[in-house]
Amino acid sequence: MNKPFAAREIDRIDTGPRFNDRDAERLNRMFRGQETSELLANLIEDDIVGELATVSSFGAESAVLLHLISKVAPNLPVLFLETGKHFPETLAYRDELVAHLGLTNLINLTPDAEELEAKDESGLRWSYDPDGCCEIRKVKPLTKALSGYDATLTGRKAFQSATRANLPRFEVDTSDAQGRLKINPLIDWDAARIAAYFEEHDLPRHPLVEKGYPSIGCAPCTHKVAPGDDPRSGRWKGWDKTECGIHEPGSDRADQPYF
Repeated sequence: MNKPFAAREIDRIDTGPRFNDRDAERLNRMFRGQETSELLANLIEDDIVGELATVSSFGAESAVLLHLISKVAPNLPVLFLETGKHFPETLAYRDELVAHLGLTNLINLTPDAEELEAKDESGLRWSYDPDGCCEIRKVKPLTKALSGYDATLTGRKAFQSATRANLPRFEVDTSDAQGRLKINPLIDWDAARIAAYFEEHDLPRHPLVEKGYPSIGCAPCTHKVAPGDDPRSGRWKGWDKTECGIHEPGSDRADQPYF
């Protein structure tokens, strides 16, 4: 890929990280104040960050980012973690939204069948080890898929939870040593702007939203949320857990047994 942020010699194989913190800082300065649609157009059309994909949960607010992407590059890879534990409504919504927006490059990522059989034969690991369940069904499949990309778009927004409140638009993915960029184009959007965008563009809503699910993940670990509560407070209710692991720094856990 072209590296606009660091001059490097091309006479050897470059095994270093794709991007570093200085690159992310420069991108944050470069695109400060730029409208989201213009930001996406620049990133995609000008090939600023190399091989790019978006990771989508096809959850409560996913339609906004996917709609913005569809206007620029409907063939951009859309990675969906098909964990085997989703609500049926989510899978139906995924198919509806892909067709509605004309997205042409949906990629369903599934857990390794042998690992599932060995480490979650009962399918109930979520009930006693949600971190281990997410590792098998989300973290590992995504890590494997992302090896072919230089950067990913996410739908994270600051208002969703305290853990996301101070995220920048551009950051380096610390889940491994590859130095991919993680880009949060909607980080400064609030709930009112999201709702207005749905109305303006007549986007279909996830059917579980009106039933009290403002944040939607796998069915066993997603609960309704009372009005006014943190939108993600229904995720992993009763556990000291706020993220599935795909947005957290890497750890030694992936190399340890789950038993």
